Amino acid sequence: MSLVIDASILAAWFLDEKSDPLVEMAFDTVARVETRAPSLIYYEIRNALLVSERRNRITEAMSAAFLRDLALLPIRLEPAEDDASLMTLARKRKLTVYDAAYLELAKREGLPLATPRSRPRKGGRRRRRGPVRGLTAGGA
Repeated sequence: MSLVIDASILAAWFLDEKSDPLVEMAFDTVARVETRAPSLIYYEIRNALLVSERRNRITEAMSAAFLRDLALLPIRLEPAEDDASLMTLARKRKLTVYDAAYLELAKREGLPLATPRSRPRKGGRRRRRGPVRGLTAGGA
């Protein structure tokens, strides 16, 4: 079994949002299965760390330690699909190109997507989605 991991899962884990049951469940799942991601994940993670430093949530040393730990994770990086399909998906789903890259990879490979993101609901309220689309709380 494999899955695609969103950078938000890794960022939430590092920024000590482990008490969020959705992040916890997704990270536990990631520990048991092959993990894949679009190559942009490392840039997104680095940006999240830099923003956290600027907000004084973490230090440079903490960022460096996380990047060392991240390098040890067996995340298989995948190249982006052609521009046309990525842009079409982003437009159709009203996503950023970054988010569309994760979804495109999951769709292309027929894999579940691990993400803690919520989706807008009618009336402006947000609804939490499961952390791993296509997986249950018990795993694969």
